[in-house]
Amino acid sequence: MSIPATMRALQQTSLKGPQDIRLITDAPVPSPGQGEVLIRVTAAGVNFADISKAYGTFLGGPQPPYLAGFEAAGEVVAVGEAVTGPRPGTRVIGVGYGAFAEYMVLTAAAAIPVPAGWTAEQALGLVVNWPTALAALKPLGHIATGETVLVHAAAGATGQAAVTMAKHYGATVIATASPSKHETVLALGADHVLDSLDGDLAAEVLRLTGGAGADLVLESAGGATFNAGLAAAKPVTGRVVVYGVAGGKAAITNWELVYKHQVHIIGLNIGVLIQAAPQIFGELMGELSALIAAGVLTPARPTAYDLADGPKALAELEARATVGKLALRP
Repeated sequence: MSIPATMRALQQTSLKGPQDIRLITDAPVPSPGQGEVLIRVTAAGVNFADISKAYGTFLGGPQPPYLAGFEAAGEVVAVGEAVTGPRPGTRVIGVGYGAFAEYMVLTAAAAIPVPAGWTAEQALGLVVNWPTALAALKPLGHIATGETVLVHAAAGATGQAAVTMAKHYGATVIATASPSKHETVLALGADHVLDSLDGDLAAEVLRLTGGAGADLVLESAGGATFNAGLAAAKPVTGRVVVYGVAGGKAAITNWELVYKHQVHIIGLNIGVLIQAAPQIFGELMGELSALIAAGVLTPARPTAYDLADGPKALAELEARATVGKLALRP
């Protein structure tokens, strides 16, 4: 396959937000270094982290101008030195830099094969959203059969995976989403769905649990929702796993932990987990493979946009106007 010298890509030009992302047609096609592969991108995943990077609030994020995006699936077209696999022609998914483009470099060891029978678009989420949901539920959240799990932002890609897996592990699921998305979340098996804009979410959770509270809270919304999750968690044994800040920062003091919210607060960043605890990530991917083989997790059905419509996709995600996974097609 002939590889061009330049390509189309989306470039973030400021730290003022995703409205300053631009389509360029002369971005250099990257070359795979040692231990890397070059893929021809078939589909790129759109994530809240892309928005955080566009505002400069993602710790250690790139400085503009930079090629946006980090999650992509496609076909290996070239390999660097010391790469024994995957070989050219293999369909893979992974994370790296500059996914919103026609070509992208991935670390070979972290390039995951697209499951047989799945399209590249259907595999989006396999290395970002699904491992995040599973990590929040199992190794960090210690989910157990019969427990109650509160899943915020349940209509998003990570939230949908969390609802599906929590039900599989025998939990009662209370989910939050905007009213227009309730049917989607109920179809996943959630036992109860609350309005994410309800000003008294904690009271509703306590009512549904007979005053006991949720054993596990999966929190990615931030802002007031973070405080609602703390108040909804079961005292002493309740766990709150925080893996996103989509709604803004939220603070808690040591005084509140002693006198108001006696809960376990656990931070999760899947990128840090991959680097700091590769064994745990390997176990997560093994369990995901088993869940896929068992039919618990089925191919995603992302809403797809053309690459040039990337700013629109990001704006709609930021406005909470989307359901499930979003994909860009180069």
